[in-house]
Amino acid sequence: MSHPIAVMAGTPVDTHMGVSILKTRDLPCIPFPISMNPQEQTLFQVSPAGDKRRHMLALLRQSQSLGCRKVFVYCNSLSAAVDFPSLAQETGQRIVTPLEVYGSLARRYRKLAFIAANAQGLSGIERVLLGANPQLSTLSAALLPVVFAIEDGMEPEELTERFRLAELARWFSACGMEALLLGCTHFPYFKEALSRRTELPIIDPAAEMLDLLNA
Repeated sequence: MSHPIAVMAGTPVDTHMGVSILKTRDLPCIPFPISMNPQEQTLFQVSPAGDKRRHMLALLRQSQSLGCRKVFVYCNSLSAAVDFPSLAQETGQRIVTPLEVYGSLARRYRKLAFIAANAQGLSGIERVLLGANPQLSTLSAALLPVVFAIEDGMEPEELTERFRLAELARWFSACGMEALLLGCTHFPYFKEALSRRTELPIIDPAAEMLDLLNA
């Protein structure tokens, strides 16, 4: 029997989204939501580094006790706010985060737009993108109210209209951006609805995260 994979994300909603992605490949998993809602998660992400490390290390140890040798961190801003590489070294677990995907993405483009839940997510994504391609031109936006709307179950079509996401995509495109990266793991929720309203290619890193997990 294969070992279960720990799925860690900011809230129960995006943790469930991560579980659903693993289930598409019939991978056994155990959910570990970090917070109860997006606001609580944002406060966690700006808490002292030592507090975050102790909390995450305790969860990782708990996952190990349940047989998890790999961890799927399905949250961009959490990945940016916590030093997962050092935690992976300490626990011996393989920890995959969305940030691992962005380095390869950066080298494919000259101009790239990205959206995230909060400034923690934007900062982490920007650091990885420019670290991989210093010549990359970027535009970005933090959209925490959109995350709240997704958590509340607003339909993708209504959400896309209410938050003017198509207008945002058109602005990115008018500024010369070649693609739009969904830098929050909540955002694939509205990918199809937005895709019908823009010609700008929309990038979801989930598939490449799965490839990293299986590497």
